[in-house]
Amino acid sequence: MPAPDLLTAELTLTGRITTASNATFLGSIGDTTVVYKPIAGEKPLWDFPDGFLAHREVAAYLVSEVLGWNVVPRTWLRDGPLGEGMVQLWQESDPDQNAVDLIASDDVPEIGWKHVLEGQDENGRMIALIHEDSPALRRMAVFDVVVNNADRKGDHILAMTDGHRHGVDHGLTFHRDHKLRTVLWGWLGDALTVEELEGIDRVSEGLEGELGRNLADLLTAEEIASVATRCARLRLAGRFPAPSGEMAAVPWPLFWRSYGKALPADLR
Repeated sequence: MPAPDLLTAELTLTGRITTASNATFLGSIGDTTVVYKPIAGEKPLWDFPDGFLAHREVAAYLVSEVLGWNVVPRTWLRDGPLGEGMVQLWQESDPDQNAVDLIASDDVPEIGWKHVLEGQDENGRMIALIHEDSPALRRMAVFDVVVNNADRKGDHILAMTDGHRHGVDHGLTFHRDHKLRTVLWGWLGDALTVEELEGIDRVSEGLEGELGRNLADLLTAEEIASVATRCARLRLAGRFPAPSGEMAAVPWPLFWRSYGKALPADLR
């Protein structure tokens, strides 16, 4: 029996993902499990006034594809039970792996992990935010700079059994102004690899062709121009950037499960 057409076959809702800030549903198209975020369920945001979050999610997937690193699972726009929205292939992550974690400050590993910041838990104990030092996560950090991701929480990184890492929840991306908020600051100032630089070049070139034409249906011209500017600056610097401006460097909460953790005020 042929596989259903993911664009036109019936999308059936099977559950709701209650930890999401906007209406997010688990669904199925035939035997394919998907995530469905209807545009009608998006909450208005004062600092993202242009377009829909669903369009930004699809734009993030298109950039991920041009980078060639499979950061974002396949994502597309289509109609559903609650109207048009973003649909994304569901990814079954490994519950025994954590690419990003909060641990006691005294327990930070000496190798294989990057230390991002420290704070106190609700009992006054010192804890540290860490993330693994892996090529897959480095590529995600580069991707986040390119798309200007304002919400890279720890829970938005899916650790797959085979070692791959997927990034999800990219509605807060592509703002024309600097908005980078991420838990992946461990490579701050490190030189970009040849592979990472080549990926940035592919995006820059793509903006002049098919990628640019596809993004024009999803983002404003000013937002697309800002992608080109970020790529050029990142390519010229050749290094992971540092936080800049007065805005917070990390999203809050760091994890949806981390309510109650206290961090230094200048990092909120």
